[in-house]
Amino acid sequence: MDFVLNGKPAQVAPRPGLTLLQALRNELAVNSPKYGCGQAQCGACTVLVDGEPVRSCVQPVEAAAGGSVTTLEGLMRDGKPGPLQQAFIAEQAAQCGYCTAGILMTAQALLARKRNPSEAEIRAELDGNLCRCGTQNRVVRAIQRASREA
Repeated sequence: MDFVLNGKPAQVAPRPGLTLLQALRNELAVNSPKYGCGQAQCGACTVLVDGEPVRSCVQPVEAAAGGSVTTLEGLMRDGKPGPLQQAFIAEQAAQCGYCTAGILMTAQALLARKRNPSEAEIRAELDGNLCRCGTQNRVVRAIQRASREA
């Protein structure tokens, strides 16, 4: 099965029960999406499929066939953090970092749809991304910074 992963062709041999998260981490060595709850409840596994955020822990890998999958690695520009990643660094929005990749992917999809989202829109969009570190205010500031600097 073929798809585009972070702008490059990728192939995976699908098998029953193989999730997109398992394919990315175990077969394609992409480690940014994390296994959190395994039930699409925490958002740590969020990646973009054709620009839309999906919970890769429950997404069958076949759902990506012929499409485009973007992970945190795909947000890099010329080997350096992209604008949204730079905003997270500037605002010190990551603490333990376990959930950060999923939050970044959700935020990337939001910013692609809406250039300057309000604080309420950002918080509503991130409602399904759980973080216990308590950096939610910094995350919101980082997304606002990225939207201003885009």
